[in-house]
Amino acid sequence: MGFKNRVLRNAAALIAGFAVFATVGCDQRPERVERAQTAIGAAIDQALGNGPPPNPMADVAVEDRAYAARTAPLQTVQPDYVPVSRFAIGSIIAKPKDLPPLPSPEQALMMQAPEIADEIALEVNTRAMPVESIEGVEAIKAPETSTRALQAKTVADEAVKESQSELRSLRQRLERRRQDVLERSGGLPDLPLDDAALPGHRLKLAKRAIRQPETVERQVSARSKMLDVMAQYGLSGQVELNRTGEMVIQIGDEGADPTQFAAGEPQTPFPAIAINRPDNCPDRPDRDALRRDKVLATACMLMQLRASGDYEYVEKDFIFDHQFVRRPEDVPVITAVTPNDPLWVLQWHFQNNGTGALETPGSASFEDFWTRQRTQGSRDVVVAVVDTGLDLDHPDIETSINLAPGWDMVSDPRIGNDGDGRDPDPDDPGDLCDPNDPFAEDSFHGTHVAGTIGANASNNASGVAGGAWQVTVVPVRALGKCGGRLTDINDAIRWAGGLVPAFDAAGNEVWNENPADIINLSIGLFEFCPASLQDAITAVTERGVVVVSAAGNARVPTEFYAPAGCQNVVTVAAGDARGQITPYSNYGDEVDILAPGGDLTRDDNADGRPDGVLSTKRANGCADPVTGISVESCNYAFEQGTSMAAPHVSAALALLKSRDPDLIGTELRDALLANVDARTPAQCAGSCSIYQGFDEIPGQPGQCARPCGNGLLNLANVPDNNGGGSND
Repeated sequence: MGFKNRVLRNAAALIAGFAVFATVGCDQRPERVERAQTAIGAAIDQALGNGPPPNPMADVAVEDRAYAARTAPLQTVQPDYVPVSRFAIGSIIAKPKDLPPLPSPEQALMMQAPEIADEIALEVNTRAMPVESIEGVEAIKAPETSTRALQAKTVADEAVKESQSELRSLRQRLERRRQDVLERSGGLPDLPLDDAALPGHRLKLAKRAIRQPETVERQVSARSKMLDVMAQYGLSGQVELNRTGEMVIQIGDEGADPTQFAAGEPQTPFPAIAINRPDNCPDRPDRDALRRDKVLATACMLMQLRASGDYEYVEKDFIFDHQFVRRPEDVPVITAVTPNDPLWVLQWHFQNNGTGALETPGSASFEDFWTRQRTQGSRDVVVAVVDTGLDLDHPDIETSINLAPGWDMVSDPRIGNDGDGRDPDPDDPGDLCDPNDPFAEDSFHGTHVAGTIGANASNNASGVAGGAWQVTVVPVRALGKCGGRLTDINDAIRWAGGLVPAFDAAGNEVWNENPADIINLSIGLFEFCPASLQDAITAVTERGVVVVSAAGNARVPTEFYAPAGCQNVVTVAAGDARGQITPYSNYGDEVDILAPGGDLTRDDNADGRPDGVLSTKRANGCADPVTGISVESCNYAFEQGTSMAAPHVSAALALLKSRDPDLIGTELRDALLANVDARTPAQCAGSCSIYQGFDEIPGQPGQCARPCGNGLLNLANVPDNNGGGSND
């Protein structure tokens, strides 16, 4: 009765204001009178329980509310599914041993004092390595014939000698300049030990990796040895260097096309992507065989370089995939009510955790946090999304002020699918891989992930809401057609963290001027964590960045998956609307937290739709939730996967840092993990026939529990901050 009285009072207020309403704008009076009468009648009917409830979805255009109603199978979750890993043939990543550690933030800030940073960078770029610049430029190529092997060695030896001379000179100049700065400043500045206390512009500089002469010198020597090995095998190729010490060997002048497929063999890449198997190189490999078979050449180069003992790691350039899970299913559509963003009522994963109206036991309680903590985010907090890029023309994204300049780190134009290599354009042109696969489609994976975090415009009466309404999102494209190379992902992580520069078409350094506080990696590889990937992750986390990783969708322990099994990451498994781990999700001791990932095979909140995660993404085969009529294309879609779970955690971390800006790195991570909902064994269970090796749960025949983290993401558990934030 109280609710009815309130609505009747609202109706009375409408009636009281009717005369004023009707006299304003006389030329539109009939239309205004009709609308007012309709509103009054609807309010009275609602109060008396007559007629349908109000439906704000009906007040927006179809393109602002339609969403995808079908999904296509990209990855099966059947019991007999066996995951595999792939690698780029002829591409090898290595790092020399015993390189000097990166300077501390204090040292980095001192070395990059604004008055000398540009001059030092110019000298290092142009003089430290006369045969090539440090990143991204073609290196000396090893000749194919043995008669030119001696020439290659001579050229490489001379390059080493010239570089060593230049490096000695460079050290002297750098030292003189540092002394000049010390004299002008009266000594080393009193820098705080905590990066978070540094002013914004100084923190950006402090995160940058300094090109150290000792590192360059050892890279030059290692490159000479690599070229020697290629020459011995009669191979040609190139070696590229990174300022943090990593080196990338590319066998062959151009490399095979990693996006081509053999006719009539769907899902069989040819000829530049191979399924990973144990390496096997004969004692005396035949040169002609090596030139014909780049898989064999890759294995022989790997084994030769590893056997030298000169390298911290030598590994293949693995291909990573996004972590969507799809199945063919027509998704029913129902009408729903929403206060602002028309599709908000369908985003169960952001709503409050509970069993009441518009509450779900598997929800993450973003709504509670926004209201109780009095903040929906801050644009001073930066989340980088290393993924397939971003659909910059998406109607809910092109109007958003939450985006900062990103970068396309996909080096191979054939994988990039955009006609070029690395450049400042992180737009996602699509990643359709095998044209022979009738179910294949462009995933626009990065757009869905970034929209969950908050790249889109939220609370704008259009489409969906993101987890953080105010946040700065930096899109870094590292995956494209047929996946993403490990080399590109490593560079993307370092650039996102503000550690290394990218390069424009003129060869100028382009730094990320919005270094990430949080990096989201909704990607996966069925391998132990590659050493080079761990190296990149460690480099940014040592600078205070929190790296969030999807656990993976292969139903295997996370120790066998990367980056989920890497150290220094927050690993996120996928939960359903019940708050239980999903059948597809990886699990294990490395999992830190369970978060909404969705399960399109269930409807546990009984709303008539499978429980996927709804976010921004262009899709086909859609439906209008108001009329139920099919729509050819739309801008929003339900998806499922640990890819969907990870951005919920990234958005939650962004909200925590918005409320408490001083939180950084492990402190920020721990603040979130300390406030989760504990899970019972039954909530982390699955069929024992699938999850073998685990004990059956007492009283749960056929169900076995497996580790699924410290608990379920639930922002309602975060204690109030009486200082509050802002509600803007």
